[in-house]
Amino acid sequence: MISVATDPGYHRVFDAVAWVIGLGAGWAVSRWRLQDARAALPRGHGFIVSIALGAVAGAYLAGSLPSIVSGAGSISHSVVGALAGAIIGVEIYKAARGIRRSTGAVFVAPFTIGITIGRWGCFFAGLPDGTYGLPTRLPWGVDLGDGIARHPVQLYESASMLLFLGAYLVGLGLRAPWAVMRGFYFMVLWYAGQRFVWEFFKPYPSVLGPFNLFHLISVGLTIYGCIWLARSRQGSVGLT
Repeated sequence: MISVATDPGYHRVFDAVAWVIGLGAGWAVSRWRLQDARAALPRGHGFIVSIALGAVAGAYLAGSLPSIVSGAGSISHSVVGALAGAIIGVEIYKAARGIRRSTGAVFVAPFTIGITIGRWGCFFAGLPDGTYGLPTRLPWGVDLGDGIARHPVQLYESASMLLFLGAYLVGLGLRAPWAVMRGFYFMVLWYAGQRFVWEFFKPYPSVLGPFNLFHLISVGLTIYGCIWLARSRQGSVGLT
């Protein structure tokens, strides 16, 4: 068992670093390979507002429900909820404005980098963060302060997203169509798939059979990614 020194304050530090690096790297990547996607983003504040409102609503609704169901009753937020909420917000905005082209390409790198770095903040924040894993006998089990060896699920997710980031950057470097034109959909599918798996290693309350709320959101994101990926390949969605 590996003992880890934790402090809830680490969460804010890593979140700040994730925001700075994620946005900076996202800008650099868009300048490098996604100039057309950046130029094609909708003009005006409505697009950004739809993302922000959807992300905030989704984050706090999804993050707080498990706590309420378990009886803790605390307010929290969730990244997977934020992603789902942002997608819903944007799709509503695009439908209202008659926008059919893809608008997610420039957000792939910032989101992926944000998760990769941010999950370390969740890890070092320890038990109060509420994102810890179930007990394990594996040699890399971590003690976050209660003397119990647990799965470092936060690091599992960080490593998964780092793996995707590497493949994505290689794809952009080669100008592979899946990365340049459909990177957002592949990112959603990858994130939802790995998140679905890691949820089995967390002590969240079940809402449908063995599945918790985040399992169900991940399934929804997977369906979304598959539908829009298929539509983009058929040419029914403008690609950027």
